[in-house]
Amino acid sequence: MSSPNDSLAALRKSYERAELDENASANDPLKQFERWLTEAIDAKVPEPNAMTLATVAGDLRPSTRIVLIKGYDARGIVWFTNYQSRKGQELAGNPFAALQFHWVELERVVRIEGRVEKVDGAESDAYFASRPLDSRIGAWASPQSEVIEGRQVLVKNAAVIAAKHLLSPPRPPHWGGYRLVPDRWEFWQGRASRLHDRLRYRLQEGAWLRERLAP
Repeated sequence: MSSPNDSLAALRKSYERAELDENASANDPLKQFERWLTEAIDAKVPEPNAMTLATVAGDLRPSTRIVLIKGYDARGIVWFTNYQSRKGQELAGNPFAALQFHWVELERVVRIEGRVEKVDGAESDAYFASRPLDSRIGAWASPQSEVIEGRQVLVKNAAVIAAKHLLSPPRPPHWGGYRLVPDRWEFWQGRASRLHDRLRYRLQEGAWLRERLAP
């Protein structure tokens, strides 16, 4: 019986859906990102809002996880989470991170790097209030990233919170938003013969410098 490992080396894919040309790309990386995000949503790719978040701990050990983008503008990319989680603790010690979107069906990747800051309390309050009730209860019930004895711990915590706050649980003090303020973007478009298109935008003296990278 063969294992998946036996066929990994033979896996191949030819990327031929689109191209990414300097003259056709936006001068502002945020506009290019918005263009691609809109196309991903319109194409109905699965969870176009999902992004990998990479952080680095004090011992220089990196870690990644999937989070969901909840907003973006000229200030940066926003998501919400538990400040006491592993990622929250790592960001407290090292406030630099990287994000990556992978829209497989469109053969596209977007990478974003920069400094991370917390969003203000009012913004976190507004988003928390917009969440479904079970999600608001879950933010209280889960001691994210901590070791627990079993799922029953979460169920019990959720029941206690639901009984205490009914339909109006407030935002937990340990929960809120982060914003990554980009200083580097990269847009990757798969191309035939592994000659992929890679455009990088670097912030240089307050302006965006666009460069083509070898694949």
